[in-house]
Amino acid sequence: MRYRRWGLILAVQALAFSSGIHAQTAAKTGGAKPQVSAPGSDLTGVWRRSRRAPDKARRYTVYELAFIITNDIPPMTPWAEAKFKAAKPNLGPRAVSLAETNDPIMKCFPPGVPRIYLIRGEPVEIVQTPGRVMMIFEYDHFIRQIFTDGRPHPKDLNPTWMGDSIGKWEGDTLVVDTIGFNDKTWLDNDGHPHSEDLRVTERIRRTNHDTLTIDTTIDDPKAYIKPWGGHAILELKPDWNLGEMMCEDNDTFSDMQKKSEGSK
Repeated sequence: MRYRRWGLILAVQALAFSSGIHAQTAAKTGGAKPQVSAPGSDLTGVWRRSRRAPDKARRYTVYELAFIITNDIPPMTPWAEAKFKAAKPNLGPRAVSLAETNDPIMKCFPPGVPRIYLIRGEPVEIVQTPGRVMMIFEYDHFIRQIFTDGRPHPKDLNPTWMGDSIGKWEGDTLVVDTIGFNDKTWLDNDGHPHSEDLRVTERIRRTNHDTLTIDTTIDDPKAYIKPWGGHAILELKPDWNLGEMMCEDNDTFSDMQKKSEGSK
């Protein structure tokens, strides 16, 4: 079993804090009622990206199994292709050394969405409250808020690393719409870029008690000729709590490099 302290502390703080924030939210959105999720659509729990290969006919390395969104090459515009060629990832078929990489997360910048799901297979805890779904990531303790109280995106969004997320329930599926990104993150560990026009749509569904699926669509006309995306499977870890993982810990990146080299 894996016992860690921080997940419970963060979840309790989030739940205690949510009541006050929710009261303020109702006032700002003109009294909009929080959307109630459908029966059986509880996403709560600690989840980790599945390590099971979806296709036994091919050999899966650690990079392919845990770090890639899709095996297809997305159709890039010339603008995006130039930025992609300039990217120097530390993992995968185009990997360079830690000393050579220009990967933003190696400088401890936030990974953005959807790349936050791909970082070393770190777990994420999902907490649901009325009008809001919270994702608490073990990686650097990032907290992502997805508002389900009927509010629209703010009209005066400032570009941010993780974007602005709103969601709605379609039956047992949480549909998340995220915009308002800056253009400083990569979409995956291979270095696929995006512009500030990026829109990420996620369809998050608990297919059974122990399995969560996330279907992601990337829509960015400046960077890609057509929308693209991928499918992720997460497994419930009922005995896990989130641990302390700080980006500033250089040993973390050394371990990542060793795992990458060992999988080649």
